[in-house]
Amino acid sequence: MSVKIGDHIDLGAFPLLLAPMEDVSDPPFRFVCKQNGVDMMYTEFISSEGLIRDAAKSRQKLDIFEYERPIGIQIFGSEIEHMRMASEISSQAGPDLIDINYGCPVKNVACRGAGASLLQDIDKMVAMTKAVVEGTHLPVTVKTRLGWDDNTKNVYEVAERLQDVGIKALSIHGRTRAQMYKGQADWSMIRDVKKNPRVKIPIFGNGDVDSVEKAAAWRQEYEVDGIMIGRAAIGYPWIFREIKHFFETGEHLDGPTIKERVDVCKTHLTKSIEWKGDKTGIFEMRRHYANYFKGIPNFKEYRMRLVSLPTHSEILEVLDEIEHQFDAELIVS
Repeated sequence: MSVKIGDHIDLGAFPLLLAPMEDVSDPPFRFVCKQNGVDMMYTEFISSEGLIRDAAKSRQKLDIFEYERPIGIQIFGSEIEHMRMASEISSQAGPDLIDINYGCPVKNVACRGAGASLLQDIDKMVAMTKAVVEGTHLPVTVKTRLGWDDNTKNVYEVAERLQDVGIKALSIHGRTRAQMYKGQADWSMIRDVKKNPRVKIPIFGNGDVDSVEKAAAWRQEYEVDGIMIGRAAIGYPWIFREIKHFFETGEHLDGPTIKERVDVCKTHLTKSIEWKGDKTGIFEMRRHYANYFKGIPNFKEYRMRLVSLPTHSEILEVLDEIEHQFDAELIVS
């Protein structure tokens, strides 16, 4: 059976989703993930206040492209009416769905009454979600955590009540806000939400999926409708194609060659410059080089050069040098 969000988004039998990540999940990164088989993606989270004020940075995050579909715009905020307005503004950008962030744990979000902070006030979360659902003609989904801390793991209540006000899917990160990204994600509560006979919407699991083996084992063990992958895709968009190949054949794909790593890095860089302009595109790409070439011995010298060069052509020259320096057939695990 296919997993569906609303009436029109068909994600196939067991979709792989790219998690929305601040300063990562921009259009250039989404492009290389889409090339490698991801089934659905989201924008970086966008501040409702920024959208209402027409802030340039928030507006730019609304940029989506046809090849990205299906794609959701993720919004966050602390004021119910502002979130409703933000859902209207976001809908005009033409995404396939609107997603609400009730999971971000960082201080400057959670301590301002947004993101995971709403896990401390379920009534307000429900009212906010209802307002967003009523503010758009598109399906609304939610990403959240197990609860605020170990004493308030309330995701069971969250799932039921948000479904009752109209959300069409729920992604659950298997940690509390207090855990941030530390310790191990607990998927057992995600499984329990999925098994709740009252919950009819798709449930996606998120947290710590960083290998083909984990994806396959957790698919069976926790019985979710799909898996959302975040940090493991940074510098390694091939994780989506590798997991899919294993699901389809039971066999492992070889990891990417040096040439493949260089080619995807070049594509990411080019897309970054096209979308952000030379200066910003080159600067913001610098955070990705170490991840693309992780595991390659003695790479520090090349990384230092890549993060210091000011022009597209100079960076491409170094990337060509990397390809030729290392055995083109080398497979990096």
